[in-house]
Amino acid sequence: MHGEDRRAAVAAYKERKVESGIYAVRCGPSDRMWVGSAPDLSTIQNRLWFTLRQGSNSHRSLQEAWASYGGEAFTFEVVARLVDGDYPGYTRTTALKSLHAHWVEKLNGIRI
Repeated sequence: MHGEDRRAAVAAYKERKVESGIYAVRCGPSDRMWVGSAPDLSTIQNRLWFTLRQGSNSHRSLQEAWASYGGEAFTFEVVARLVDGDYPGYTRTTALKSLHAHWVEKLNGIRI
């Protein structure tokens, strides 16, 4: 990648709309669900799957289920989104925490 192309790619990345939100990880065979929040939904599944494949996920029950059933037993879905411009700074963080608690209760999931 040449200098101009690289600068254009970096600029485009910085200008993209970031969506924060709530996601759910489901394990079909065990019928368990884990609910998490992420400041950037576009990157969270890749991060989760990577740590689970490496055996280094910090959520013990999720890591144990992954080890027992394998990655093919899991699905990932976004359940709620916050568009970055709607909640600036501190307000967005507070809204995300509140939304996370709501979805953990609503889905009867395990908080991650």
